[in-house]
Amino acid sequence: MTKSAKKQRLSVYLDPAVMRRLAEHAARRDHSRSLIAEAAIESFLSPDAAERQEAAITKRLDQLDRRMTRMERDVGISVEMLAVFVRFWVATTPALPEPAVQAARAKAGERYDQFVTALGRRLAKGPKLRQEIAEDFSDSHTGMGLARDE
Repeated sequence: MTKSAKKQRLSVYLDPAVMRRLAEHAARRDHSRSLIAEAAIESFLSPDAAERQEAAITKRLDQLDRRMTRMERDVGISVEMLAVFVRFWVATTPALPEPAVQAARAKAGERYDQFVTALGRRLAKGPKLRQEIAEDFSDSHTGMGLARDE
């Protein structure tokens, strides 16, 4: 007959705060401190624990990477849009004669207020410009025959 292995005793010294937390946790779970400590040591020594933690961290980093990629794309679109608008505006807007400047400033204030109101409505209920633009710009051009083998 084979005799079952008997548990072995281990004496450890714990910081008083750790010992208090261990005792509180054991009391809440209605388990012995020894059982809680054994489970914690087993979990710490388990090779699967590190792999699960690494997998969870990797998944989270992948999600963050995708978000950052979308943000970079959105900021790039915004910068290009602003640059195109400024270039167009500068090229097509003639300088005003001095007597008309005051009237133009007053009209510009009204138009700016209308712009802010329209922007607020668009941001509140969408759709967003980034949703209207295809994720992969080159794919949309490939379909039209504009971008061939790269």
